[in-house]
Amino acid sequence: MEVVSVPVASFTKEEEKIYQNWFNFADSDGDGRITGNDAIKLFSLSNLSKAELKQVWAIADSKRQGFLGFNEFVTAMQLISLAQDGSELSPDLLKSKANMELLSPPSMEGLDALSSKTNGSLMKDLSGTNGTIQVRPPSPINMFSRKSRKKIQPSLTAVTSVTDGLKKLYNEKLKPLELTYRFNEFSSPALTESDFDAKPMVMLLGQYSTGKTTFIKHLLKCNYPGAHIGPEPTTDRFIVVTSGPDERSIPGNTIAVHAEMPFTDLTKFGGAFLSKFECSQLPHSLLDHISFVDTPGVLSGEKQRTQRSYDFTGVISWFAAKCDMILLLFDPHKLDISDEFKRVISSLKGHEDKIRVVLNKADQVDTQQLMRVYGALMWSLGKVLNTPEVVRVYIGSFNDKPVNEEAVGPMGKGLFEKEQDDLLDDLIDIPKKACDRRINEFVKRARAAKIHAYIMGHLKKEMPALMGKSKTQQKLIQNLENEFEKVQKAFRLPAGDFPSVDHFREVLGHYNITDFEKLKPRMIQAVDDMLSHDIPELLKSFRNPYE
Repeated sequence: MEVVSVPVASFTKEEEKIYQNWFNFADSDGDGRITGNDAIKLFSLSNLSKAELKQVWAIADSKRQGFLGFNEFVTAMQLISLAQDGSELSPDLLKSKANMELLSPPSMEGLDALSSKTNGSLMKDLSGTNGTIQVRPPSPINMFSRKSRKKIQPSLTAVTSVTDGLKKLYNEKLKPLELTYRFNEFSSPALTESDFDAKPMVMLLGQYSTGKTTFIKHLLKCNYPGAHIGPEPTTDRFIVVTSGPDERSIPGNTIAVHAEMPFTDLTKFGGAFLSKFECSQLPHSLLDHISFVDTPGVLSGEKQRTQRSYDFTGVISWFAAKCDMILLLFDPHKLDISDEFKRVISSLKGHEDKIRVVLNKADQVDTQQLMRVYGALMWSLGKVLNTPEVVRVYIGSFNDKPVNEEAVGPMGKGLFEKEQDDLLDDLIDIPKKACDRRINEFVKRARAAKIHAYIMGHLKKEMPALMGKSKTQQKLIQNLENEFEKVQKAFRLPAGDFPSVDHFREVLGHYNITDFEKLKPRMIQAVDDMLSHDIPELLKSFRNPYE
């Protein structure tokens, strides 16, 4: 299987100057982003149809950011050039070397004559009616209802992407609710700027020697700093593999205080964990779009009796919330799911949609044995995941060696290639779906925070004003299942959205319920408005400008 990285626009130095000049003219705000309105004004000079320009934007803005950076802008220009030559637009069009060799900047009617003008005068000329250019920007979209316009609209006037909008909505509406009821101490830590801007991450989990490090090496086609591969337990730490200007390893304590990286909250796991954590950087086109998290092997057998010096499942749960995909790797000869592996999989609760299972090294058994191994794996996973849905299992041998045809035969080799291609397609789609995933996680977080507020408000209401506070709190904690049920019925909330009773009881035991605030309907209403009005309107405002 040939690993293809996420395509990035390529161009000569002369073309770069032309594109940079055009980009600067089109960037009306001077913030390094071309919005939908800017694109409508500039792209209309190509004389392509609205349907073609709609495709151009959809392919260039594949991450659904709602704007084009310089590389995405170049991709759009190259697509316009190909469309002007009669090519049928598709996401794979720029991958063809034949197309790229003969490609030149597109013909943009009247743009060269305006090249000496300033940014502002260019936009003014493009929106005029002189000559053949008759494009006016659409009227401003009324993003919010009258009820919420006064509070929200002024702060979102500078928003240039969906991510920017989510940042502002979080700080203004969701974060106050989280801090008031200490949601961050019961569940997920407060979000930071780096959490919104971070690249998608893929975490690999599995027992020792199931091929986690080899899998990453196979995708990158090279070693990364800190990678050790062998039959014995080698990876003894969490390693985040990401892009950087040169090859180097950064120790965990340094990463944890790096404000631009989304790992500052890992300090809560202590120095014992940070000494087993590092960041491996190297320049690589794939790592410009995706980061990988290599993890220590899950203990099995006698090794389970050895206690780790940090909260292993807690760290796994933290990364699971941050990652966009979780790969569980199994070896045909290591299908047993140990007690620690069960705890690890249980810590992934709430993130089942991110889990993919990989049966690695599958060419080490013949076809008949593979059938039995697959059945045994599905049976084991069904017991641990405790869900009626069948989890997706990819079968293959993810390393640089050719498939062992003597064991699997020609039919098995074809199956492996298809399975590996399917998994690769899933990985390549991650950056494209990053914005949708971020919105999904944001909405899920908002609902969880709202339910947490309802629970704490209810418990606070049940506490006496003067006498017997300690006994009442103890009784509430012991009967927490019943209290959850009361909250669910009172506010008509879905039972599946409630937190784990055991975890909630454990954390609540460290606090006095009387110290919490009473339920504040205004804060709840602000989050409801955000979910029902603000976020849908935000997405509507940054959809494809040609729709």
